[in-house]
Amino acid sequence: MSRNAFLPGVTGIALLLLVAVPVTFVALQAVFPHLDTGSFSAPFSAFPPVFEEPQLRKLFATTLKVGLGVAICSGLIGIPLGALRGLFALPAAALWDILFLVPFLLPPYIAALSWMLALQTNGYVQQLLPWLHLNDFLFSLPGMVVVMTLNIFPVVYFAVSRSMAASGSRLADVARIHGAGPWRAFIRITLPMALPAMASSLLLAFTLSIEEYGVPGALGSRSGILMLTTGIEQRLADWPVDLPGAAVLSLMLVAIALCAYSVQRAVLAGKNVESLTGKPADVTQKSLAGWTIPVLILFMAVALIAVALPIVSMLITAFSRTLSGGLSWQNLTLGHFGNVFAAHGDAPAALSTSLGLALGTALIAGATGLMASWLVVARKIRGAALIDGLSLLPAALPGIVVGVGLILAWNQRFWPVTPYNTWGILLLAYCCLLLPYPVRYVSAALKQIGGNLDAAARVHGATAAQTLRLILLPLVFPSLLASMMMVFAVASRELVTSLLLSPAGVQTVSVYVWRQFEQGSVGDGMAMASVAAFLSLTLMLIAVRLQQRTAS
Repeated sequence: MSRNAFLPGVTGIALLLLVAVPVTFVALQAVFPHLDTGSFSAPFSAFPPVFEEPQLRKLFATTLKVGLGVAICSGLIGIPLGALRGLFALPAAALWDILFLVPFLLPPYIAALSWMLALQTNGYVQQLLPWLHLNDFLFSLPGMVVVMTLNIFPVVYFAVSRSMAASGSRLADVARIHGAGPWRAFIRITLPMALPAMASSLLLAFTLSIEEYGVPGALGSRSGILMLTTGIEQRLADWPVDLPGAAVLSLMLVAIALCAYSVQRAVLAGKNVESLTGKPADVTQKSLAGWTIPVLILFMAVALIAVALPIVSMLITAFSRTLSGGLSWQNLTLGHFGNVFAAHGDAPAALSTSLGLALGTALIAGATGLMASWLVVARKIRGAALIDGLSLLPAALPGIVVGVGLILAWNQRFWPVTPYNTWGILLLAYCCLLLPYPVRYVSAALKQIGGNLDAAARVHGATAAQTLRLILLPLVFPSLLASMMMVFAVASRELVTSLLLSPAGVQTVSVYVWRQFEQGSVGDGMAMASVAAFLSLTLMLIAVRLQQRTAS
C-alpha cells in the first residue's frame, strides 16, 4: 500500500469495523433469520411473525406517542427559554446555561430513578407535602413523557438560543421601523431565521426519546408501558432468544428515525431564511426592562423542576442510611460513598472499568473522527461522501440497535478471533455510538481554517501526513480535545449497550447502578450515580470552556 493510500485505508477499515459491520448484520439477520447457523435460507420469513404479533402495534404506537410528546413538550419549554436567552440580556445568563446543561448530562436512567424516589408513594416530595400524590402520574405514559422532556429539552434550548443570538435583532428592528409590530416582526423575521435550528433540535429530541431505554425500563416496567427499545431488549434477554425478531424491531426503530429526518427535510424545503447583506448580524441583546423579574421566575421554576429536584433526590438517597428512615438528620451517612471507594468490592471495579473504557473510546473515536474529518473536509478524497456518511451514521442509530448489531456481527462461528463476551465488545459499541462527536467538532474547525494552509504546505514539499501532524492538528487540537472529553463523559455512563453486551464478571458504572436498584441497594447505586454525574459535569464544563476559548 502506498503512503498516500495508507491513512485513507486505515480510516476506512476503522469505519467498517465500528459502523458498517454492526449495521450490515442487523439488516442481514432481519432478512435471513437463520444467519446465526450460517444459512441464508427462508429470506424475509422473520417479518410476518413479528408483524402479526398483536403487541407490535402497541409497541409502535407507544414509541411514536412518546417521541412526539417529548418533541412537542421540549419545544414548549426550550423554544421560549431559548428565545429569551438569545435575544435579551438575561441576568446571570452563563449560570442558566450551566444549570440547563445538567439535565442533559444526567443519564436518563439515573434521572428516572431519581424521580421515582422523589414522587413515588412515601417519596421525598410526599414526605414534605403529604397532600401531593404523584405516584400514579409518574408511572404513566404522560409521566414518562414529562421525565424524558425534562432530560432532553436542553438540546432545543441551546440550539434556539445560539441561533437567535447569532442572527441578532437588527433585521427585526428594521421591520419595526417600517411599521411592523413586535410580534409580527418576531414571527415574520426572527422566527423563520431560527427555524432550521428549531427543526433540527426537535428532530434530535424525537430521536433521543424513541431510542431511550433507561426511562422506559425504569418507569414503564412498573406500569406495563412498553416501547420498541424495551421490546428489543426482551427478545434478547428472555429465553428463547429471538435474534431475528430483535433485528426486525431494530430496523423498524431506525426506519422511524429516518422517516422523522425526511419529514424535517420536507418541512424545511425552500424555507431556509438567510441574511444576504454580507455584514455580520448585530448581536446586541435587548433589555428585558419590566419583564426581568417574570422571566427570572420562569427560568428559576424550570431549573427547580428539571435540575434541582432530581439532583437533590439523588444526593439525598446517596447520603441516607435507609430509605425507610426518611428525611431526618439521624438518617444521614457517608457509608454508601465508602462502599463506592472501598478497596474490595464491585463498585471500584465498575468505576475503573468505565473510566478505562471511556478513555479508550475517547482515544479511538477521537483519532478516527480526526482522520475522517481530514479526509472529507481537507483532502476531499475520492469516496469522501461514503466516509462522511459512515462517520455520521451512528447519530441516527439508537444505542440498542448498535448493541444488537454487534451481538449479531461478532457472535458468529466463522470469526477466528472475536471480541464478543469480552470488554472489547463494549469498546466497539461506545466508539460506534460516539464517533459523530469528534467528526462534527473537527469538521467545523477544519472548515474555519480553510484549505490554504494545507495547499501551501503541499506546495513546499510536505507530505499529507506531515501537513496533518505539523500544521492542521495543532490548529484543531482544542476542538478535538473538547470532543474527546465529551466522548469520555458520555461513555463513562452509557447504559443500554452496557446492559446488552457486558460479559459475565464485567460491570460498568451504569450496570452497577442499575443492578443496585434491582437488588434493593439504592443508596450504593445513587452514590455511584453522584460520582459519575459529578465527573461528567466537570469534564463537559471543561470541554465547553475549551470550545469557547477556541471560538474567541
